Amino acid sequence: MKFLAIGALLLSTVGAMATEHIIKGASIIPAKDKGALKKIGAHGQKYADRRTVTIRSSKSDTDDIADDFLWGMKAANHGGRLVLQKGKKYVIGKKLDLSFLDNIEVQLEGELKFTDDIEYWQKNNFYYAFQKSITFWVWGGQDIKIFGKGTLNGNGQAWYNGFAGLEILDSTNTYYRPILFLTDNATRVSVEGITQLNSPCWTNFFVRTNDVSFDDVFINAYSTNASALPKNTDGFDSLNVDGLSVTNTRVDIGDDCFSPKPNTTNIFVQNLWCNNTHGVSMGSIGQYPGVEDIIENAWIENVTLLNGQNGARIKAWAGPDVGFGRVNNVTYKNIHVENTDAPIVLDQCYFNINATTCAEYPSAVNFTNIKFENVYGTSSGKNGKVVADLTCSPDAVCSGITLADIDIASPSGSPSVVTCDGIDGDVGVECQSSSA
Repeated sequence: MKFLAIGALLLSTVGAMATEHIIKGASIIPAKDKGALKKIGAHGQKYADRRTVTIRSSKSDTDDIADDFLWGMKAANHGGRLVLQKGKKYVIGKKLDLSFLDNIEVQLEGELKFTDDIEYWQKNNFYYAFQKSITFWVWGGQDIKIFGKGTLNGNGQAWYNGFAGLEILDSTNTYYRPILFLTDNATRVSVEGITQLNSPCWTNFFVRTNDVSFDDVFINAYSTNASALPKNTDGFDSLNVDGLSVTNTRVDIGDDCFSPKPNTTNIFVQNLWCNNTHGVSMGSIGQYPGVEDIIENAWIENVTLLNGQNGARIKAWAGPDVGFGRVNNVTYKNIHVENTDAPIVLDQCYFNINATTCAEYPSAVNFTNIKFENVYGTSSGKNGKVVADLTCSPDAVCSGITLADIDIASPSGSPSVVTCDGIDGDVGVECQSSSA
C-alpha cells in the first residue's frame, strides 16, 4: 500500500491525469525509490530512473486492458515511464488515441498484444487515405522513447487467413488490416531493443513525423498457414517525414524491408539485415494524380539482403492518373545480397503495370544522383544473367546514376549483365540495352 499512498500524492502534480485516483492493480513509484524500481525491473537500466508507472496485466488473451494502458500513459506523461513487466501479457482490444504524449518512456519487457477481433477492428480504427491504411492506435507528441526486450505483437494470423488472395492496392478491396505501430504529428521518437511480431499489415508507418529512430529492433512476420502468408508487412514506411534512422536492426517478413514513401527526407540506414523481403526500397512515389512526391538525401550502408525479391530498389508509379516528383541524392554502399531476384533495380512501372500501359502513360518521377557502391553477392538467377536493371521512363530524367565495385554472380552464368535504358550519361560500368 506504500506505493499507492505515494502515488496518490504524486497525482496532484501530474498535469495530464484523466483521473484523480490510482486504478486497481496499478502503481506510481517515485524515481528515488530504487528498491521498488528494482523489484519491477525498472532500475539500473540504460536510461536514468524516472517516476515509474505500472498497470495490471491481462489474465487471458481476451482480457482487454486498453483502459488501464491509456491511464498508465497519462500517468507517465510529462517526464515519467510506463513499465510493462517481463513475463506478463498486456492485451489491447480497443483503439487508442495516444496523440497527447510529451517526454514519456515506455519500457516494454513483457508482451503487448492486440486482439484479433477482425469485426471490431474493421469498424473501430484510425483511417488514413494513403493506400487505405488503418491502425489500432496513433502515437503523437514529442520526446517519445520505447525500449526494452519485450514484444509488440500484432497477432496477425487471423488477418493473414482472411486476406489470402486479396491485394492491398486493388480498388475494390475493403478488407483493411491494421498497422502495428503508427506515429502522426510526432517529433523525436525512438524505439530500441524490442521485437515487433506478426503485424497484420505494415509494421511501422510514420506520418508527419520528424526525427524518428529505431535501433536494435527485430521485426518478424510469419504464418502457420502455408496458403495464407503475411502480405504487405513492410518493416518501415513513411509519409511526410524528415529525419528517419534505422540501425542495427533485423527484418524477416514478406514485403519491403525498408520503404520510405512520399516526402521523406534525410534518411539514414546502417547495419540492417533483411531476409525474405522485397528489398530496401526508395518509394513507391508518384501514385496519386497531380501530386508531387519527393524522396531526398538517403544514406543506406552495410545492409545484408537474403532470399528476397529485390535488393536495392527505387520505385515509382506509371499509368493514367498518377503523380510526379523526384528521388534525389541516394547512396547505397556496402550492400551484400544473396539469392536475390533483382539485386539492383530502378522501377518506373510500379505497381504491376504492364509494358503497354507503362509505355502509353510513363512515369514522371525523376531519379537523380543515385549511387550504388560495393554491391556484392549472388542473384537467384530468376532474371538470367541480369543482376542490375536500370530502366528510366521517357517522361522522366534519370541522371547522375552511378555504379561502382559491383560484384554480383548469377547462377545462370557469367559474366553478369547490367541493363540500362533511358539513363543519361555513363553509369560507371559496362551496361547494355534490355533489348540486346
